[in-house]
Amino acid sequence: MIAYADTGFLISLYGEDDNSAQATALIQARPVFILTPLGEMEFLNAIELRVFRKEWTRREARAVRQEFLHHQGTGFFQMEPSGSEVWQTARNLSRRHTAKLGLRTLDLLHVAAALAFKPDAFYSFDQRQRKLATAEGLTVLPA
Repeated sequence: MIAYADTGFLISLYGEDDNSAQATALIQARPVFILTPLGEMEFLNAIELRVFRKEWTRREARAVRQEFLHHQGTGFFQMEPSGSEVWQTARNLSRRHTAKLGLRTLDLLHVAAALAFKPDAFYSFDQRQRKLATAEGLTVLPA
């Protein structure tokens, strides 16, 4: 199965929070996650934000980063470039949905990337992204 996961899902998968157990259970199906440069950068920055917020120690952050980088080399992630199509799709999504759903730019970009790569499932715990992905016909997990 090919999947797209937003950053919040990945943070829950690699760290400990209220959604971690559910994230871990969802990957038992062994999906391959599409990873874009934007997703990679946002995830690496989210790790540093956890340290800034005193949610993770520097040591915990280093361990998460190392595991993430290791997974990039094992086929857990499929790195895909995201070009102008993703940005154009995000602009169109914004015009159609932001006034109704209160979307942020990163919400739009994650869903636009997923639409471009046509995964079997879109993994997210973010309610706005989930609503947008559902409205655009993506299969959203957790159900």
